[in-house]
Amino acid sequence: KTGKLMQIEHALNRVQQGKMSLGVKATNGVVIVTDKKVGSILVDDLDYHKIQNITPSTLVGNSRKAAQKYYLTYREIQPISEVVRESALVMQEYTQSGGVRPFGVSLLAAGYDDDGPQLFQIDTSGAAFGWKATAIGKNYINAKNFLERRYNEDMELDDAIHIALLTMRESFEGEMTEHNIEVGVVGADRIFRVLSAGEVRDYLDEAN
Repeated sequence: KTGKLMQIEHALNRVQQGKMSLGVKATNGVVIVTDKKVGSILVDDLDYHKIQNITPSTLVGNSRKAAQKYYLTYREIQPISEVVRESALVMQEYTQSGGVRPFGVSLLAAGYDDDGPQLFQIDTSGAAFGWKATAIGKNYINAKNFLERRYNEDMELDDAIHIALLTMRESFEGEMTEHNIEVGVVGADRIFRVLSAGEVRDYLDEAN
């Protein structure tokens, strides 16, 4: 007996085999980049999104409901740390409840509140950590090593986007284009948005 919960171990292994996602925090915002290649040419990639905005799946929906409930109660935006805590609690409950299995996903959560830009990683076990920069999915160890060498606490959002794209490119299988990655950013205006294909193309050209 090792005390390990094997279902959680299996779920963590699935996360490590999945497509890479990474996040980088700058002085004035946060960027999240993810590999969004699809496994079949039959999939309509225009409707396929891996980066979601939490404003009003079970995890994203729960976070949206919690954020909306908080706003209706206090008439202010829920702090990022509390949004993360709500999601982490749901994931942790699924590790110990009967009739359900742990989620086979980890999440990166980015936001901007009164404490400035925030980046969190939520693991399938329900553990949540704050990061300056991190990566999940296949080749995440190499990506973290690359980020450790390139990260600068004084960099601004544009530089963070460039470093995130360079990190993704290091382990990307095939040609990386505006059609097979997704980039989300939040800045000092506190508005999270997914960059258009044209914007991603411009950043990729600058990174070459």
